[in-house]
This record gives sequence, structure tokens and C-alpha cells, in this order.
Amino acid sequence: MLHSSAIGAGPVRRGVIPKKEPSVKRILFAAAGLLSLAGAVNAATLDDVKARGALTCGVTQGLPGFSNPNDKNEWSGLDVDFCRAIAAAIFNDPTKVKFTPLSAKDRFTALTSGAIDVLSRNTTWTMSRDTTLGFNFAGVMYYDGQGFLIRKTVGLKSAKELQEASICVQQGTSNELNVGDYFRANNMKYREVIAFATIDETVKAYESGRCDVFTSDRSQLASVRLKLTNPADHVLLPETISKEPLGPLVRHGDDQWFDLVKWTYFALLNAEELGITQKNVDEQVNSQNPDIKRLLGTDGKYGEGIGLTPDWVVRIVKATGNYGEIYDRNVGPATPLAIERGLNNLWTKGGIQYAPPVR
Repeated sequence: MLHSSAIGAGPVRRGVIPKKEPSVKRILFAAAGLLSLAGAVNAATLDDVKARGALTCGVTQGLPGFSNPNDKNEWSGLDVDFCRAIAAAIFNDPTKVKFTPLSAKDRFTALTSGAIDVLSRNTTWTMSRDTTLGFNFAGVMYYDGQGFLIRKTVGLKSAKELQEASICVQQGTSNELNVGDYFRANNMKYREVIAFATIDETVKAYESGRCDVFTSDRSQLASVRLKLTNPADHVLLPETISKEPLGPLVRHGDDQWFDLVKWTYFALLNAEELGITQKNVDEQVNSQNPDIKRLLGTDGKYGEGIGLTPDWVVRIVKATGNYGEIYDRNVGPATPLAIERGLNNLWTKGGIQYAPPVR
């Protein structure tokens, strides 16, 4: 049990998750006035992007390793690089993308309204989001799961010891539901769950002692830990309590755009599997390997099916590298996050990242 001496003071709601996350019905109601506009936007997203001269990509408000701006408003991260790959495929220029920072609670309205062309913002693929909300997930850029971050001084070794804990969470995420499910399944009770509008507010509340534990996707917790005053004073508990397949999504209604975004993701994976890198892609264009020839556009015109040129994958890999290069550059073992590939390795290397072939 966690005692009050180990935690921050503050208002308590015993055993109740604050109802701050918009329900599916509320989101649909809020978006109802935008549906006719969204339908028009959906009809030819690629044409709109080309006419505008840039892709509009929804990202987080700042999550190191995934989408994070520096003091010059230059964005970097795994989700950012995916949008740059799309821009490279369309324009042969990865800089032709505008990044729109969005909170968890605002991200879906922005996509529905047409304010953004694609949402690439550590968003969990769920059935309700994929169907009821009218979105298509293009793939899983990062296989993740929810965990718990806690101070070392509390001395806990397992999430099963979080009885009577106060828990910080970001509102508008699937994490609120998951934590309630986990406690019920394990016949445990928390003191309160406190939801905050933004990730920065949640981090500040946790670090100030407002709550005992911060729960989110494990990748996000690894990133958040770097923002704390003394990262070494905090540790992730070993349990992973949910499946969180994180990936980019687009609106229903424009199959060509959905295919373009989806096959950009598959192209990154296929390039890594075939050994095509940012450094050797020009050399690989001369390969006699049939799979490489089809992927790089020297055999067939597969790019035309998604409104692109035959060399669309060459453009992507030159701009961003393959999936493994993007992963290693942003979140891999050599970065401050130091996250091993694990499930995010290729299927040929013990992971579950797998792409259909280009043929």
C-alpha cells in the first residue's frame, strides 16, 4: 500500500477516473458539423496536398524521440520522419511538410475537419477509432504497451503493489481506460486518477508530487523520464498492461490517399528487409534482384497506382533512410531513450514488423 507520506497532497476522488476524456459519442457529436467539409476534403487529398505545395502533419506537442521541436522549431522524431517520408514520396523534398502540434484530446477533431492531412502522433490503433470515428490506420510504426513510471524512493518493484496509489494520466488517451481495467482485473483500488490536458502538465504534476505514479505508453514514459530534473531517480515498473499499436491515420473516404500513406510505411519496411539504405540507394537502383527492382521502380510502374512516380521509394529512402535507420536515429540504443528494437524489429530478426511485397 502507498501511504500519504510517500505521495503529494491534493484533492482525492476515490476509485473514480475523472470523466475528462471525450467519449466516442461526444467526439462524433462535436465533429458532426464538420462531416460535410470532411467529405469534400476526403475526395482528393493528394491533389489538395500538391496544390498547397506541402503536407500538413499532426504531431504531438513535444515528445522526444517521436515528435519534438527544438528552440528553432525544427522538428525531429520517428513520427516526424514518417511525415517527411510522405513528403519526399510526393514532392521529392522532405522539407515540404508543415507540422501541427496537437493535444491528445484535439487530434481527432483536427483530422476529421481536414485541418491536417495525416495524424502521425503516437496514436493507438483501436476498433472504435478505426470504425466509429471514421479513420483508417495505415500501419503500426511502433508496437508499444502501457506501463508505470514511479520514484525509486517509493521502493515498489511491481505494479501489483500500487494499491491506493494516486495516478497521473493525460486525458484524451486510451491510458485512462486501461488503468481502470488493470486495477479491476487485479482486485486493486487506487486512491485517484488525475487527468491533465497536456503531456507537459502531466509531467509537472507527477514531478511536483501531485501523484505517486505516471502511467502512459512505455515509449512515452521513457521520453518523459528524460524531461525530469533527475531522471535517475525514477524507474519504469516491469509490467506492460496493454497492447498499444501506435501508427499514423487518415480519414475514411479517400482510398488513394490511404494507399499512399500505407505503402509509404510498407516501403520503409521493405527497404530495410532488402538492405536498401540512405547511403546505398543510388547503387541499389542498378540491382538485378527482382524484389529490389520492383521496389525502386526500375521494373514496373507501381508508384502510379498511388499517384506517384516510379522512383517514389528511391525518394523516400534518400530523404529518411529505411525504417531501421529512422528507428535507430530517433529512439534506438544509441539515443538518449536507448530503446531496443524488440517487437519493432523485422519479422526476419525476431520482431513483428512485416510488410506485404511490391509486386
